[in-house]
Amino acid sequence: MADAKVIPFDDDRSRQGAQRAGRRRPAGRRTAETGAAQVPSPAAPVSALPGAQGPGERPSGGRGPGDRVNAAAEASGAPEERRGGDWDRRIAGGLSFLRRRITGEYDVDEFGYDAELTDQVLMSILRPFFDKYFRVEVKGVENIPADGGALVVANHSGTLPLDGLMMQVAVHDHHPAGRHLRLLAADLVFMLPVVNELARKAGHTLACSEDAQALLERGEVVGVMPEGFKGIGKPFGERYKLQRFGRGGFVSTALKAGTPIVPCSIVGAEEIYPMIGNSRTLARLLGVPYFPITPTFPWLGPAGLVPLPTKWTIQFGEPIPTDGYPPEAAEDPMLMFNLTDQVREQIQHTLYKLLVQRRSVFF
Repeated sequence: MADAKVIPFDDDRSRQGAQRAGRRRPAGRRTAETGAAQVPSPAAPVSALPGAQGPGERPSGGRGPGDRVNAAAEASGAPEERRGGDWDRRIAGGLSFLRRRITGEYDVDEFGYDAELTDQVLMSILRPFFDKYFRVEVKGVENIPADGGALVVANHSGTLPLDGLMMQVAVHDHHPAGRHLRLLAADLVFMLPVVNELARKAGHTLACSEDAQALLERGEVVGVMPEGFKGIGKPFGERYKLQRFGRGGFVSTALKAGTPIVPCSIVGAEEIYPMIGNSRTLARLLGVPYFPITPTFPWLGPAGLVPLPTKWTIQFGEPIPTDGYPPEAAEDPMLMFNLTDQVREQIQHTLYKLLVQRRSVFF
């Protein structure tokens, strides 16, 4: 693998060639609609069951057998016919989904984002980890605007970037408007086979100012983790201590697009892979930023890749508006420094507050 290289988020030089190499143009036929499965409306409730008797036919002295069947069906709230219809609709929807994937009748944007595949497949894979394994508690997601662009800025940790994926599920499943989070990722993500394709399909794109600004200007919610490899690969002894946020490139991008900045604090990810060492020699040989050593990896082999089931909290803070600044503000280094420091301090303060409130790493 080639040596990993992080493209500076605030580098204003053109990287059109790198972007064209990283993006994958859609192979499927574009349609006017999203191609979501069209399913029939739920069947009407069964008004009568075989053997039911009318009021005039009821035997004297009690309820007939038909009445008992009807009462049981009403108590269950899910008649057999209704349950059978639900399964029929699920099967029909699944077959319709497969037909669209085979024939290419689905939409992808110029970055390779496949909304249908993300909603129906990728989110379904991540959701059990979010709901059952990490038991993520989401706070303040309504601080993300219901429409228009917004830049979500979060801390980064955990040795492997699971925190970004869990943040994506949090926005997708818990935002009142059902918004989608488009994450900015380092170029290493797009150098890996399979991972590259999945990242593009899930809406991730290269962490450069051109891509970020294009998404924000068309009203997308964009997620960035300015700590980068410095945050995700820091030792366990430095957990929940934010690393440097770079030169404020994300602030410049938000100012140019006039979109609010939403700070996000994630607690729980630091402990999933406690990084107690870093083999720099292996990292250089493999071309990766670091080679983690944890209490379970590499000693247990593949089993050491299983994350610890920590309890997570993701809190979205009050948005910081940027639309009140003049256009030339994006070139003001002092303003960018002040806004960057404001975002960083808000995230750090919220992390400390959540840690004080946490009862245990696992509960």
